[in-house]
Amino acid sequence: MTTSTKTWFITGASRGFGHLWAKAALERGDKVAATARNTAALGPLVERFGDSILPISLDVTDRNAVFEAVAKAHQHFSRLDVVLSNAGYGHQGAVEEITEPEARAQIDTNLFGTMFVAQAALPFLRKQKSGHIIAVSSVLGVFSLPNFGIYNASKFAVEGLLDALSQEVAQLGIKVTLIEPAGYATDFNDPSSAKTSEPNPAYQGVRDGLAAAFANYVMGKPEATPSAILKLVDSDTPPLRLALGASAVGDITGAYQGRLATWESWRDVSEKAQG
Repeated sequence: MTTSTKTWFITGASRGFGHLWAKAALERGDKVAATARNTAALGPLVERFGDSILPISLDVTDRNAVFEAVAKAHQHFSRLDVVLSNAGYGHQGAVEEITEPEARAQIDTNLFGTMFVAQAALPFLRKQKSGHIIAVSSVLGVFSLPNFGIYNASKFAVEGLLDALSQEVAQLGIKVTLIEPAGYATDFNDPSSAKTSEPNPAYQGVRDGLAAAFANYVMGKPEATPSAILKLVDSDTPPLRLALGASAVGDITGAYQGRLATWESWRDVSEKAQG
């Protein structure tokens, strides 16, 4: 384990996971460049931790602004050790219901925002021959649920992007990790964060079924996650994927077992298609 003081760049640090993880890093003596659309929410952290935190106003869908923010953080702290893409939200709606602007907004934030942050940080990390790029994905970046199609698509894309990136930068001394949380009692479903398409009555039964299936679901406690994230960034050999939550590993394993069974049952058809 490597526990020396680290410098973080965190997007979406005004609330939720981003805020908790920024606070945990600061409390143990690390330095944090914390970005948010509205930096006023970072005021209490600035008041408490002073020069150890650099608040930066940022909309991650603005590529130029992302590059400027990362450069500002590097100039201020002289290095970057942990680059954490946390900014994002979940759009809900059946695939037929999702409008083009809604779809583009979801992909712009969750996928392109993550890509821009990685692209902006990589020149600095390559030069110092170290660093850890982390992106918050979801268990819904591994398997899908109805009414979350465009959110699933954005997180599946983040998974593919970061997986490829990990293979590209391993030789450069740069580590990559995807965080895959299950359901947590954050503001994910709060109207201030979640967005919803205009509902089509044809899909109300699907939504009712989903609600019934998760009626007794036990949400994880966000405040229980910082220790896992600190252990991750201190590891000399961090995993490419880290699931968070009691149900996460079981749900992901179940999804893969189902896929493996399907591929195996159709193996003969697949092999004959080789020609």
